[in-house]
Amino acid sequence: MDDEDNLAGDPVCYAHKLVGGHIVDEQTFQDVNRFRKSERLRLVEKRKRLSSEERQQKTAALICRLRILPDFEKARKVAAYWPIRGEPDLRSFMAELIDAGKTVLLPVVVRKDAPVEFHRWYPGCKMTRGVWNIPVPAAAEPDIPDVVLSPLVGVDRDGFRLGNGGGYYDRTLAAFPEKPLVIGVGFAFCRIPTIFPMPWDVPMDIVVTEEGANR
Repeated sequence: MDDEDNLAGDPVCYAHKLVGGHIVDEQTFQDVNRFRKSERLRLVEKRKRLSSEERQQKTAALICRLRILPDFEKARKVAAYWPIRGEPDLRSFMAELIDAGKTVLLPVVVRKDAPVEFHRWYPGCKMTRGVWNIPVPAAAEPDIPDVVLSPLVGVDRDGFRLGNGGGYYDRTLAAFPEKPLVIGVGFAFCRIPTIFPMPWDVPMDIVVTEEGANR
């Protein structure tokens, strides 16, 4: 849903104006952006350095943690993601959710700098390349999830997420008429003390790593 550092969120020129309906101090905005870019690069590189075996082991443990979350019992429509840049690959868990009678959705960028849509996915469905070359369902079957699995580059002690820099998750969650349950998923080393949250940042309701879950 997000892309690499060339998508550094809202342009800096917005900083002295309104961003997401909030007045933002320009120097603070620039300082936070620099910090987040540095942390994003560090954490993504650390994730990429995992061996295939390490990544598979950590992902399997993370999926086990997800399976026992009671929140999925009542969930009907779950938004997940297509793994990129070493993110935990949850496609086997997505298939399990479908086998349990739930609808699985993938994020689709329909317009730059706008909320994404969530389109229905199932194993074997025809895929196409979306924005930034990320696979998305070829058939546009949009729906609204009641649970969102949000991939983490980093996450702080208050549940605020460091993503890939595009700002799409926060923009999308803010646009929902009713906020879904948001579950951040990542590897345990993604935890950091703070991302210096800005007024528009949306905290995760639950954070799940291979080491456990916390609310």
